[in-house]
Amino acid sequence: MSRVIAIANQKGGVGKTTTAVNLAASLATAERKTLLIDADPQGNSTSDALIDGASLAQARFPHVHFPYLDVVPATQDLVGAELELVNQRARETRMREALRDLRDEYSYVIIDCPPSLGLLTLNMLTAADSVIIPIQCEYYALEGLSQLLNTVKLVQRNFNPALAIEGVLLTMYDARLNLCKQVAEEAKEYFGGRMFNVTIPRNVRLAEAPSFGKPIVLYDVQSVGAKSYLAVAQELIHRVEQGAPPSPSVPAIEQLPPPEVPA
Repeated sequence: MSRVIAIANQKGGVGKTTTAVNLAASLATAERKTLLIDADPQGNSTSDALIDGASLAQARFPHVHFPYLDVVPATQDLVGAELELVNQRARETRMREALRDLRDEYSYVIIDCPPSLGLLTLNMLTAADSVIIPIQCEYYALEGLSQLLNTVKLVQRNFNPALAIEGVLLTMYDARLNLCKQVAEEAKEYFGGRMFNVTIPRNVRLAEAPSFGKPIVLYDVQSVGAKSYLAVAQELIHRVEQGAPPSPSVPAIEQLPPPEVPA
């Protein structure tokens, strides 16, 4: 049984794409057949599947870096996909239909969602079984999160009742900074058991890896960034394969702590 997981946060710079790429690579190193789908408009294959009903199987690149990792890339054509989707029939379920005949080939399908809450993200959440939310350890870390949670509730109510929150992942964590500790405490108080036990630290090697076109486990497997994402993958595998279901409920929006104001 496969698990389709969307990596989503409309706030930019939180490590969303870094998490999607490195989590998919880490799952592949654990010999779990993984498909990474890039739905970020910064990057036609995904667009073709959404707009023209083209096969994702024909669009994927097999065995990227690892025998267990396939990738469906995105190109600039995806920028216009959201506008074209407006006039499409069943526009919110196009990705779910595109994945229908493909998902069972994989243990995990990881979808890198756009940094917005438009039709593209709505499509990806409708196709997903669960969502992972990366949160950067910085001022206003939880600001705007209510919009994402409202979108999750909208998808649950109208398109995908089974959509669950797989977990919340703290990124760019620096244990030396009181601010990071405070953000972590607030997030854990709010999300509770939905938090991943592993945090992703600030790491130079992690930041360098994309410029070499490699996931961190190939660029520097001994780095703290690589070890962290490998640990996240193992935690996810344990949750999924040991039968620990993600929470189908979304926390109450009004319970979000107010954003921290810089002194």
